[in-house]
Amino acid sequence: MAPSAPLTAERILEVTEDVLRRHGPAKATVVDVARELGVSHGSVYRHFRTKAALREAVTKRWLDRTTERLAQVVDGPGDASAKLRRWLSELFAAKRRKAGDDPQLFATYSVLTGELSDLVDQHIDELVGQLTVIVEEGARTGEFATGDPAVTARAVFVATALFHDPRHAGMWSREGIEEQFGEVCALLLRGLRQG
Repeated sequence: MAPSAPLTAERILEVTEDVLRRHGPAKATVVDVARELGVSHGSVYRHFRTKAALREAVTKRWLDRTTERLAQVVDGPGDASAKLRRWLSELFAAKRRKAGDDPQLFATYSVLTGELSDLVDQHIDELVGQLTVIVEEGARTGEFATGDPAVTARAVFVATALFHDPRHAGMWSREGIEEQFGEVCALLLRGLRQG
């Protein structure tokens, strides 16, 4: 069978995501991906040297979608309070969408991220870095009273874990979760303004 589209790393990652959704991480193989693409598994290995490298790349791609979306908030309009609230809201919404819209894929990525702790740590560092930019902006304009913006940003990230850590996904559809989220955001913003 001839490939339907040029074989690129991005095309391989798209198909790998679909194969992972259908088969799960325990059963999905590079041969399954190659079969779906209509190429030999050697063709896939020319782009990704190992199965582990392919799994890492597809997981990074999945995590980067959230990071890229949140970067738009950091670079967007508004004061630091508005950006922080919007950033936290976007993160919560993105995680809820991933868990609710495609539970099979979310479960698959939960397994993969558990296997790729260095990648997850890097992702968290990127997210905290984005928060740091917002907190620095608030400190610079006098909107936030804070010592070390990086420490404050990490504290905000940890304080909101219920709303973005996949271990809490079961809570995200419960009644009252939106109100809880709003209260946590309001509390954090009051604390940042008062120092």
